[in-house]
Parts: sequence; structure tokens; C-alpha cells
Amino acid sequence: MTLFEQVSAGIKEAMKAHDKDRLEALRGIKAELLLVKTAPGNNGEVSDENAIKVLVRMAKQRKESAQIYAEQNRQDLADVELLQASVIEEFLPKQLSDEELTAEVKAIISQTGATSMKDMGRVMGIATKQLAGRAEGRAISAKVKELLS
Repeated sequence: MTLFEQVSAGIKEAMKAHDKDRLEALRGIKAELLLVKTAPGNNGEVSDENAIKVLVRMAKQRKESAQIYAEQNRQDLADVELLQASVIEEFLPKQLSDEELTAEVKAIISQTGATSMKDMGRVMGIATKQLAGRAEGRAISAKVKELLS
């Protein structure tokens, strides 16, 4: 079952359970995926890889919005954003722990033969593709810097 189909099934379940908050979040996900699906060049399909990119972006946006709302003393709005972010994250691959991320980045460094910070761009290019959706870009970058220094 593709990610798009999983979201559609989730919408049906949320409708049956009368879970308005979850339903709203799932409909937002489906709307974004439909935009990708109908974009020129996608032939009416949305690959799981593209869907994960969209979901990562959506989760990041929700978290940033929640942080801004919290700073503005609007916890009610922050809670809504955090709830939506948690629903979005259910469809993302499991995030790597710090130890797993270190192991993955070490493997990529040895694979590319990188030895210094001059090779960071090459390592980051491969790492961001291989670890997409499983680790944030900032975390990957920090780990690469740490291991190449």
C-alpha cells in the first residue's frame, strides 16, 4: 500500500471514529499529496519518496508554527499544530537514534573516502539522499561535521 493509499485509509478510519482533529490533519496531508500528484511531470502518480519529502516539510512547518504560537502565548493554537505534526509523523519512517545516525554517517564517510572538512559537501549529498525522512538535515550536518573534524 502506497503512502497516498495509507492516508486515504486513515481518513476513512478517522471519519468512522468521528475524530475531527485527526481527520483535519489527514485531509491536509492528502491535499498536499494531491498537489504533488497533479504537478506537471508526475504523470498522476506520487512516489513514496516524494510523499516522504512532502511529509517531512509539513511536519517541520507544523513544529515551527507551534513554536511561534507558544512564544506568542497562544498555547491553544500551538497544541493544534503539535497534534497535526504528530499525525503527519505517523506516516514517516522511524527516526534514527543518535547511535544509528553515527553508524550510518560513518559508513557513508568510509564509502566516499572522505578525510577532512573539504569532503563535507560530497558526504552531505549522499547522506541527505540515503537518510531522507529518517533524520533531519541539521542533525545529519552536525554529525558529519563532528565525524570529519
